Amino acid sequence: MGNLFSDVTCKPDMAAAALQRDDQSALAARLTPVQWLICGIACLGFAFDLYETLMTALIVRPVLSTLGNLRSGTPEFNLWVGLFFFLPGVAGGIFGLLGGYLTDLLGRRRVLVWSILLYAFSACAAGFATSLPLLLFLRCTTWIGTCVEQVAAIAWLAELFANPKQRQSVLGYTQVAFGFGGMMVTAAYYLAVTYGEHFPAIYGAHEPWRYTLLSGLIPAIPLVLVRPFLPESPIWGEKKARGTLKRTSVKELFRPALRKTTLWVTLMMACSFALPFGALQHTPRIIPGLVSAQKLAPRQVEQTVSRVYMVQELGSLAGRLAFAFVVVYFVKQRKLLRVFVTPATIVFSGVFFYAATHSLTLLIPSIFCAQALFNGVMSFWGTYLPRIYPTHVRGTGESFGYSIGGRAIGISAALLTTTLSNVLPGGSSAARLAHSAGTVAICALAVLLVGSFLLPEPQGDRLPE
Repeated sequence: MGNLFSDVTCKPDMAAAALQRDDQSALAARLTPVQWLICGIACLGFAFDLYETLMTALIVRPVLSTLGNLRSGTPEFNLWVGLFFFLPGVAGGIFGLLGGYLTDLLGRRRVLVWSILLYAFSACAAGFATSLPLLLFLRCTTWIGTCVEQVAAIAWLAELFANPKQRQSVLGYTQVAFGFGGMMVTAAYYLAVTYGEHFPAIYGAHEPWRYTLLSGLIPAIPLVLVRPFLPESPIWGEKKARGTLKRTSVKELFRPALRKTTLWVTLMMACSFALPFGALQHTPRIIPGLVSAQKLAPRQVEQTVSRVYMVQELGSLAGRLAFAFVVVYFVKQRKLLRVFVTPATIVFSGVFFYAATHSLTLLIPSIFCAQALFNGVMSFWGTYLPRIYPTHVRGTGESFGYSIGGRAIGISAALLTTTLSNVLPGGSSAARLAHSAGTVAICALAVLLVGSFLLPEPQGDRLPE
């Protein structure tokens, strides 16, 4: 592995010299085979992260109906929906922050390997759960693994590429894989619904949600086999070897130099995560009400849900690609964020206050656009956060934003939406859910739009030391 390490590691003075070269010549340099492998493995990890995250939206309704014998639209049903969205996020947030701290303390690669093992085991065990509390616990441990993995992987990638434009491009394009994760889990659910009766029975039944949960193990296999042999971050490794790596501490995030940044990032990450968990991930439960007049069989309803969700996840791919294309052309990061937040405010209003209650034909293209704009916002954070935190707290700072702001606070929007849908007057349960989702989304987007004028700008192109 020594040769692999030398392909991506450089001394600090060599890195500084490289940054002084012409940007275009540096950008034109081809990636080494090891760097391509690292990017490919990072893509697979990002895809698996979203694969597991979005699985809840697809399986929660059939899980509660079959495993819990709960009727859709009842207060008890909505409570369990909120719990399945919220508690795994809180668990992922708390332990994700710990994982970010360990990423700075022990290294990026080591934490990545252990996080993969955790969510691989949890994803497999969840498929054999026999009660709602047990399944909820296993979904929590799965989320812990994915939350830690995401933060460590972004810090790892950011530190592997010295040239600023190349780093921005790599971070932008590897995050496109998040979109593939959504498409993969939607395809897996469709196959489980359509062909599940031909799969081996689990506890004497052919329940598609069990096969979908088990499918989460598949992408984890190559990650477990390859990641232990990839090189450590060169920046972190050099500082650790020389003894110049400063002590990691969450308190560092709230010292005067970083306090404003941390507070704004936490608030805006909470609002960013409120968009999927308070709105977008509820569409699989809105669609059955939208097509109820068609008198479809249960399997046809689930197939319709998976097809629409596939289009929605194509929007994820489009949004990530759009961001990767435009990111290198924006010097001001706040302006880049507004490119996605401003139109999202209009599109989300149309989706949840009109299309979701009037027409499946109209919902399909509009939910595609909403998903694309949201994923542009999420890609922004993947390129912005590494540029505002120094090396010794880069993982900790990223994990505080993602884990505390996004997951521990932002995912509570799922409970807010389901609770609000219980008290809104008039209409069907699906219509009330759509309107509550729209209300939560517009409030979150309003905060993001205001925050885009106040969020601190990164200083220069180089990663803070």
